[in-house]
Amino acid sequence: MYHKIEQADLSALEAIAPGRVFAGGQISEDYGHDELGGVAHMPEVLVRVDGTDEVSAVLRYANANRIPVVVRGSGTGLVGASVAVHGGIMLETTGMNRILELDEENLTVTVQPGVLLMELAEYVQERGFFYPPDPGEKSATIGGNISTNAGGMRAVKYGVTRDYVRGLTVVLPTGEIVELGGKIVKNSSGYSLKDLIVGSEGTLGVITQAVLKLLPLPSHSVSLLVPFDSMEAALEVVPCIVRAKVSPTAIEYMSRETILFSESYLGKKFPDTHASAYILLTFDGNAAAQVDGELEAVAELCLEHGAQDAYIVDTDERKKSVWDARGAFLEAIKASTTEMDECDVVVPRSKVAQFIRYTYQVAESVGLRIPSFGHAGDGNLHVYLCRDSLEKEEFQRRLQQAFALMYARAGECGGLVSGEHGIGWAKREYLAQQCGAVQMELMRGIKHVFDPNHILNPDKICCS
Repeated sequence: MYHKIEQADLSALEAIAPGRVFAGGQISEDYGHDELGGVAHMPEVLVRVDGTDEVSAVLRYANANRIPVVVRGSGTGLVGASVAVHGGIMLETTGMNRILELDEENLTVTVQPGVLLMELAEYVQERGFFYPPDPGEKSATIGGNISTNAGGMRAVKYGVTRDYVRGLTVVLPTGEIVELGGKIVKNSSGYSLKDLIVGSEGTLGVITQAVLKLLPLPSHSVSLLVPFDSMEAALEVVPCIVRAKVSPTAIEYMSRETILFSESYLGKKFPDTHASAYILLTFDGNAAAQVDGELEAVAELCLEHGAQDAYIVDTDERKKSVWDARGAFLEAIKASTTEMDECDVVVPRSKVAQFIRYTYQVAESVGLRIPSFGHAGDGNLHVYLCRDSLEKEEFQRRLQQAFALMYARAGECGGLVSGEHGIGWAKREYLAQQCGAVQMELMRGIKHVFDPNHILNPDKICCS
């Protein structure tokens, strides 16, 4: 179906991006997989693009010659979305890492896709502004965040990446360049093509520039760490918090097991590890009295619902200790095993405890260790299936059993296959099972309209 790279193709690409085209043994094996490595395949050629016009020229050539193209940022994905499963061309956008404009009048920042989340957050914060999306992987690129509609810990109050994308410059698979949205606050002008690009995992177009919405930086922030006797007790208080007319920035669930993994991984002590389960909350705002009042009200509510205690995390040292540990959970669990895969489900908040309880049953029935943590405030859970000492083939067999059970239960709970990490290559069959034939055919139709030759990130999401 697809054309294999030949010397003539390498020469054509070298003319487009001189000195930034690599092939064969020149490409590091790191480009053959993402963070979890569940699927691996090397691209035939790697092109480090430096601007919209270069991306356009590469795609125009690839489309004319039916060469598959995959876009890659930092490679921190977890579902194989940036893996070149058909070989072809890999476009690396990390060199497109410039912050182009801060517009204080319109409260926007314009960036290239290779800007790292942590770089953007620091840049705007130093200038008194705030970019709310806060995925756990701070070294991910903004282009990757947009492509997966990343959420993160502050989604319960502030929403997800899609809510902060005002405009996009996108190169279509044909090489055509389109401007979608802009600095405008409202838009009711036809179909929202911009919002189709957000979350499309590089299957519809290549993002080369983004206009992002900012907020004024809150002047006051404080966290609350609440230990409970059990997972059920911790999670059953979350709907009560949501109903309490307060606005926590984050509501995170974590087990003692996961915290201990993080302690071991970081070599740093967590403030408290004696309880079975914890809820970690953050409150922010510009009125200290209001923020502190909300924190106190939630602390009292948690104590009324069986919390062992409520620790205020208000010093820089304590905040760093707690949030560094939370941010390291993925890497800590990964370091505790030989191989792992992830179930990134989202369920209604009222079903979180029920779903995690079910993962314990699955762990016992299929014989896998399955630690978890998640964004309790928005029902997005990260459930990890660990290989440990199992043989690879046996692990894969049990893994598929566990996935089938857990995704089916997520659907029964009114949930979905992915809350923020996307579908990519790894979760396609589960998406198809959950969405059904009509929705999948609509997705395939959209893909075909944008990419009639199906060159852009083929066989991702909707099995194009």
